[in-house]
Amino acid sequence: MTKINTSLHSSRRKSRKAYFQAPSSVRRVIMSAPLSQELRSQHNIRSIPLRKDDEVLITRGSNKGREGKITSVYRLKYVIHVERVSREKSNGQSVPIGIAPSKVVITKLKMDKDRESIIERIAKGREANKKKTQKAEA
Repeated sequence: MTKINTSLHSSRRKSRKAYFQAPSSVRRVIMSAPLSQELRSQHNIRSIPLRKDDEVLITRGSNKGREGKITSVYRLKYVIHVERVSREKSNGQSVPIGIAPSKVVITKLKMDKDRESIIERIAKGREANKKKTQKAEA
C-alpha cells in the first residue's frame, strides 16, 4: 500500500515533532474549526482557520454552551481566547482560559476581502473535484 500524502510522515514521533515545531503559517491551518450547520450550507465548506473577531460556540468542557467573540488566537500555545471565558487568579486578577480550536464551532465569520477569497478558492476546488468524480462515474 502506498501513502496517500507523501509529504506527511506516518511515524508518531515525526508527526509530533512536526506539530510542535510548526511555523506560524502552518499553525494557522492546524488551528481550524468547523463551521455551524447554517454557515456550512451557506458557504459550502466544512471548516476554516480561526481568526480574531470570529464568533464561536464552545462545544466541549466545563464552558460548553458558552458563546463569544475570539479575543486572541494564541498560535504558540495552540489555543484561542474567547471573550468573557476567564477565571479568577488567587490575587483576584482575571485571566482568559485557553480553548482548543477543535472544541469550538464557528457561528459567525468576520468577513473581509481576504476571507471571501479563501472561501471562494475552497468552493472552486470543491466544484472542480465534483466535476472530476462525475466524469469518473460516467
